[in-house]
Amino acid sequence: MELEKQHRLGQQGDSFWQGVKDCVPTLLGYLSIGFAAGVVGNTSGMSLTEIALMSALLYAGSGQFIAAGMIAASSPISAIIFTIFFINLRHLLLSAAIAPHFQGKSVIQNVLIGSQLTDETFGVAMNQVASGKPLGYRWMLGLNITAYLNWFLATVAGGLLGKWIPHPEKYGLDFALPAMFIGLLVLQMNHSKKFVTQVIVALSSVLIVIGASYLIPGSMGIIMAAVLSATIGVVYEQWKSDGTSS
Repeated sequence: MELEKQHRLGQQGDSFWQGVKDCVPTLLGYLSIGFAAGVVGNTSGMSLTEIALMSALLYAGSGQFIAAGMIAASSPISAIIFTIFFINLRHLLLSAAIAPHFQGKSVIQNVLIGSQLTDETFGVAMNQVASGKPLGYRWMLGLNITAYLNWFLATVAGGLLGKWIPHPEKYGLDFALPAMFIGLLVLQMNHSKKFVTQVIVALSSVLIVIGASYLIPGSMGIIMAAVLSATIGVVYEQWKSDGTSS
């Protein structure tokens, strides 16, 4: 019976349509953030074609918000590319964390998963792991493709309607991205057995970012906070494990 249950869970975990369904709770967040990104892009002077291409090729909420702001400030192209590159370096950490679940897959399959991985789909995947469910390749494709299409459509809609919203910050649209990250964090913590560890990591991240902002310019403080807070979490888990075993 236990083997049959695990087999059913494995089949469910590798279902494309199950991945689509599991992405549904984040769709409202994607729609609101994508719409906000489209509006902000429009107000920065970008054309609808440029907004659509940025969503299709860059596909990074934080990167698109930053690009729009830097374009509005007439920043040089090299500075925009450099800043977005460092902001998105966190995807190395996300990919490294999820890679062990797809060790048996081909290079092409891993590239497909990694190239569409976002903070939000990573959060959903980790919530799946925290719930004791396996991660499957087809499930991950369903999750990623659904998120990608919704993001693209939302940003295009924001670009189309942005001309009627000249000051998006008045409606809180510039806070849409942080709001979704907070929601994903709360959702994952509710389903995790490592609540204390996650609180320690979250608090460490905040404190390190604040401290780094006085010492390091730009986005390097975010990368430093991600690496150091993750290290703190690993050290705490190891310390707790050693204390329990003794």
